[in-house]
Formats: sequence, C-alpha cells, structure tokens
Amino acid sequence: MSDAPTHDRVLDAKGLLCPMPIVKLAKFVREMDSQQVVLLEATDPGAVPDVAAWSRNTGHPVIHQETVDKVMRFWIQKA
Repeated sequence: MSDAPTHDRVLDAKGLLCPMPIVKLAKFVREMDSQQVVLLEATDPGAVPDVAAWSRNTGHPVIHQETVDKVMRFWIQKA
C-alpha cells in the first residue's frame, strides 16, 4: 500500500451492493472541493466496472486502484 496516493476523505461503501456505492460516491464527490481525493472502499465486485464507467462519464479520474483481501479501494480525484 506504500504506492497509494494520499486522500482527503474516505467513503466506506463496504457491504453495499450495486448501484449504492456509485450513488453514494456521486453525492460524496458533489460535496468535495475541486482536486480533492476521495478513497472509496467497496466489497461489491461490480464496483470495479461501475467506478470505471462513472469516472469516464463524469471526468473525475481514478488515480489509483487496488484490492486488499476482498476490499476494492479506489482513489478518485474530483475534476
């Protein structure tokens, strides 16, 4: 995890099923300042393609991604 970037906020979406991690992420990012980074943690395997698609559609880049055990972690920077 030493390669993981720093983050400003954490969004815990562990245990939530599609589409709730993305719904919560969208609301969370709206409340952030430009260039801030959120660390999203999710356990639903559907989060991987969902976050990628959401990032492409909104322009908020995923700057890092990793999986630790069954937790997918995404660092997303607000555009």
